[in-house]
Amino acid sequence: MKIKNLYFLLVASLIVFGVSSCGTKTEAKKDCQMKVGIVFDIGGKNDRSFNAAAWEGVRRAERDLPICLYDVEPGNPTSIEPAMRAFAEKNFDLIIGIGFAQGPIMQKVADDYPEIKFAIVDGVIFEKDGKTPKQNVASLVFREHEGSYLVGMIAAQKSKTGVLGFVGGMDIPLIHRFKTGYEEGAKSVNPNATVIANYVGVTDSAWNNPGKGKELALSQINQGADVIFTAAGNSGLGAFDAVERFGKNAEGEANKFVIGVDSNQNGVKPGFVLTSMVKRVDNAVYDVVKEVLGGNFKGGFHVFGLDKDGVAYMMDENNRNLISPEILQRVEEARGKIVAGEITVTDAMAK
Repeated sequence: MKIKNLYFLLVASLIVFGVSSCGTKTEAKKDCQMKVGIVFDIGGKNDRSFNAAAWEGVRRAERDLPICLYDVEPGNPTSIEPAMRAFAEKNFDLIIGIGFAQGPIMQKVADDYPEIKFAIVDGVIFEKDGKTPKQNVASLVFREHEGSYLVGMIAAQKSKTGVLGFVGGMDIPLIHRFKTGYEEGAKSVNPNATVIANYVGVTDSAWNNPGKGKELALSQINQGADVIFTAAGNSGLGAFDAVERFGKNAEGEANKFVIGVDSNQNGVKPGFVLTSMVKRVDNAVYDVVKEVLGGNFKGGFHVFGLDKDGVAYMMDENNRNLISPEILQRVEEARGKIVAGEITVTDAMAK
C-alpha cells in the first residue's frame, strides 16, 4: 500500500464497511460471485433523479445476479476518493462512480489499481496520453441533447406564453447540453419561443440545493415562463414546489408545469409534471455489472442515445391527459428523424 494513501484507506474503511447499505446481509449470500461498490455524488441515492436511477440499476442487479453490493453516499466531495480507494484495496470486481465530478478522482484511482474494473456515469477516463480511452474503465455517457430536444417540443406546444424556463445544476458544458437541446426542440415547434436559463451554482453543492432551485424557478415564472425544465439533481425538486404554488385552473389543469429529469419524476407532483426526460442510467449500470460477471467487460466509451433508448421522454397515467396525441405524433416523428440522422441536435459539449 502506498503511504500517501494510508489516510484515505483508514477513513474509507469506516465509510464503506460501516455505512454500506448491504452489510452482512449481502455478504451472507451463498451464491455471491462478485463484489460491486458504488459511490454516489453528494446529492445522495434518494435524490429521485440522477443518483436514484443508478441506485435502481444496481439494486436490480443485486436482485437478479449473484453479486454483493456496497454503496457510499459521501457527505462532501472529499469523501469520494477514500471510499473509492477502499473498494479497490478490498479487490472489488467493479467500482462505479456517479457523476462527471468523480472523473479526476477515478482517473487517479484507476491508474493506481489497473487490475480493478471501474465504470463512471457521465465521465470519460483516458489513459495517460489523454487520448486513448482507459481500458479498465467503462465510460457511460448519454446523448442528453437528443432527449432534451423532444421535451423542448412538448414544452413549446404546451406553453401559452411562449416563454420557457431551464434550471440547471452546475454551470458546466454537460448541463449546457440539456439546455441547448431543449431550446432547439422548442424552436422547432415555435420559432419565437424564448428560454430563460439559470444555474444553481458552480460547485458540487449545486446539485443539492432545492431552495435555490425553487428561487430560480419562481424568478423565471415571474418573467413569463410557464413550463420549466430542470437538470439540477436534487436542486431541481425546488422547481416542482415552485410550479405547484400556482395551482390549477377552473378545468383542473395546472397553470405552470415542470419537466423532470434523469428518472421518471411524473409522479413527484402529479398533474404539475408535463413529462420527464429520462436517462436510462439504471440500464447502463445494470448492463456493466452483468458484463463484468459474464467476463465481457469492455473499457472505453459506452454511448446511450435515442437509438438505444438511452434517453427518452416519459408518458404514464400521471401525464397522459396533459399532452395531445397530435404533439406526441410530431415528437415521435422527430425522434425517428434524429435516430436516422435527418435531424442533428447540437451537442453543446462538442463545441
